[in-house]
Amino acid sequence: MAARVRPAHEGDMEAVASVYAHYVAETVATFDEQAPDAAAWRARFLDLQERGLPFLVADAGDGANSGESAESGGGIAGYALAAPWKPKSAYRFTVEDSIYLAPGRTGGGLGTELLRALIAACGAAGLKSMVAVIADTPDRGRAAASVALHERLGFSRTGRLTGVGYKHGAWLDTVLMQRTLD
Repeated sequence: MAARVRPAHEGDMEAVASVYAHYVAETVATFDEQAPDAAAWRARFLDLQERGLPFLVADAGDGANSGESAESGGGIAGYALAAPWKPKSAYRFTVEDSIYLAPGRTGGGLGTELLRALIAACGAAGLKSMVAVIADTPDRGRAAASVALHERLGFSRTGRLTGVGYKHGAWLDTVLMQRTLD
C-alpha cells in the first residue's frame, strides 16, 4: 500500500517512537542509545509545533493512525522532521532534518517523498538553510543511501567529523551536508 505524506498529529507519536526505537537498538543511524518513549516524542512534537517547525509522517493506513504496523501495510511507514540546528538565536533560520522509515519500507522512494515534502514545508516556513548530520562508519559504508538521498535533493557535502560517536562497540563519524532553502 502506498503511503501518504501528511503533517504529524500528537496521536502518531506512539508509532513514531516504534519506528525510531528500531534504529536506536539495531543500527548506528542515530547516536541515541536509549529510545525515547511515546511521551518524550509527544513533548518533542509539541515543542516543534510551537516553534512552527514541520513534523511529517508517511501514513500507510486509511488516513487515521490505526496502530497497525507499517510492515503489514498500515500505520506510520516513516517520519521526517526539522529541528533547530543550534540553540543560539542567530541560528534560528537553520534547521537539521531527521528522516526514519519503518523497517521494510526503505528503498521504495518514501525517503525521497518525505524529504522533498520537508524541504518544501521548511521553505514555506521562511527557513533559509537545512543541515543533515548523517552517521557513518569510518569505512564510509553505512551512510551511502542517506548521502545519496540528500544529494538527489540538492544537498552538498560540507564536511566529516571523525570518531565523534561511540555506539555498539564502534567509533562513528558524521557526514555533514547542507542545502539552501528557497
